[in-house]
Amino acid sequence: MFEFAWPFAFLLLPLPFLLRKLQKNKQVATVRTTALYHNPVVQTGNISQPTRFSLWPWLIWACLCVALAHPKYYGEPIQLPNEGREIMLAVDLSTSMREQDMQYQGQYIDRLSVVKAVLNEFITARTGDRLGLILFADTAFLQTPLTRDLTTVAKMLEEAQIGLVGQATAIGDALGLAVKRFALKEDSNRILILLTDGQNTAGNLSPEEALILAKDAGIKVYTVGVGADSQSNFFGFQMQRGSALDEGLLTEIARDTGGQYFRATDVASLQRIYQMLDQLEPIIDNSETVRPQKALFYIPLFIAVLLLFTQTLVNSIRSLTTRSGA
Repeated sequence: MFEFAWPFAFLLLPLPFLLRKLQKNKQVATVRTTALYHNPVVQTGNISQPTRFSLWPWLIWACLCVALAHPKYYGEPIQLPNEGREIMLAVDLSTSMREQDMQYQGQYIDRLSVVKAVLNEFITARTGDRLGLILFADTAFLQTPLTRDLTTVAKMLEEAQIGLVGQATAIGDALGLAVKRFALKEDSNRILILLTDGQNTAGNLSPEEALILAKDAGIKVYTVGVGADSQSNFFGFQMQRGSALDEGLLTEIARDTGGQYFRATDVASLQRIYQMLDQLEPIIDNSETVRPQKALFYIPLFIAVLLLFTQTLVNSIRSLTTRSGA
């Protein structure tokens, strides 16, 4: 469908005719005045000789008016996808993540490998969302800023290695860094998923201080405690696998920010957590329909320039022919 953005531009089409008429009347008045001054007898009839009508200037002017009217072509309606969420992932890389107490595909493997495998499925299913990745141990650093490039986020997570940022666990720094990154986003739902298997043992910012900042910034934190429960050995004694998980702290962070704490003791529970997150943070159905548009003003503008160039060329050729004949 074609449409003109400024149809009032077509009111300028008769402008050259009006100017020509005005100029002709002025010339007639000048000739008559001169005739009256030199001869007391006023002559009637056509005083000025009729000029030859040229189609070129009118065509050029018409093309310029069409271009000024800004013609547009509208395509078929397109349904825009829903606006996704903005989710920051914070993954623990402390040495305790090496503990091989998580069963995956029939064998026990370390906690980080399980987190990578399941989290990769979560990332690839986030179509429409913006994801970011924070890695933390002795401190926290931003591995990937918020982006729709889910492939890059998944690759950065896959390349993360234990010991890359130290050996301890800086939960406060990870939470504080998420607050800092979300501060750059004015309109954001501000969701943080924090995965850890231990308790805060390092960092420049305490979890309590970071929690205050997160609450003030309106960040909703979902905390995930990773690692199997303590198991009994052959003699019946309870064995604590890996580091002691501070479930009290993780529960407090989630509760005070409006999120929820989850316990991931195996692959199945970790997968269920990610499925529940979709229910807890649904995508708002605010899709809208738009029609793609393409500006076409350059076509009549190009024709006007081409006509002007052709007219100039024809006049030049006529002038040279006339001189040669003379």
